[in-house]
Amino acid sequence: MPITFDLTGKTAVVTGGSRGIGLMAARGLVQAGARVYVVSRVEDACRTAAADLAQIEGSADVIPLAADLATEEGCRKFTDAIAQREESLDILINNAGAAWGAPLEEYPVSGWDKVVDLNLRAPFLLVQALLPLLEAAGDAIDPARVINVGSIDGLRVPGLPTYAYSASKAGVHHLTRVLAVELGPRHVIVNAIAPGPFESRMMAATLESHQERLESTAPLRRIGKPDDIAGTVVFLSSWASSYITGAVIPVDGGINLQAEA
Repeated sequence: MPITFDLTGKTAVVTGGSRGIGLMAARGLVQAGARVYVVSRVEDACRTAAADLAQIEGSADVIPLAADLATEEGCRKFTDAIAQREESLDILINNAGAAWGAPLEEYPVSGWDKVVDLNLRAPFLLVQALLPLLEAAGDAIDPARVINVGSIDGLRVPGLPTYAYSASKAGVHHLTRVLAVELGPRHVIVNAIAPGPFESRMMAATLESHQERLESTAPLRRIGKPDDIAGTVVFLSSWASSYITGAVIPVDGGINLQAEA
């Protein structure tokens, strides 16, 4: 069984990999033996995260790479940098994201554009540009992987006024299905995870105010832990998931199954 989840020799890119869900995912990939690019808008954060991950016993290369994926130009510069360094890419994790909350009457166009551009447009642009490298890595038995990070807020109506965030994450889920059909014959499988509450900077304010309620109403009576993300990402990146594509997997302890409290 360990061989099934072994990612030795694989190369992965994790956007938004310097903290939160992205760092949890990157840690799982490194622990499974993958060579990982940790991507973040802030160069110092990239370097710090990469240095930390490189301390994991048996880790392969961990490469920090700063990029601003909120703009089309930033996406292009990033994908050009990867193409200059790599001839193939086994795993692409589209995790970089943003959120914005405001009452409906006050919700700004600038906030909408910022969230949708990073959460939904950037994953499409990255898949589009990196597709030749993904195709070069995959075959019928062991396809290349794209893992998009959605949210349970894209599965149900959230209780907070985060209109662009929930809409963009629902879009990520459906984009995952569309790309799965398009890219399956090209030996690239595309899946998504839909995390619930985890400790992260994006969730900090919510957890400060509502963690006890979230834990008491969740079927599993807790919020997520880093290993919950790491294990799911390693599964979706490994031989174990070679016949799965177009799936959106909630990683939320069952919270999405309940009405918003």
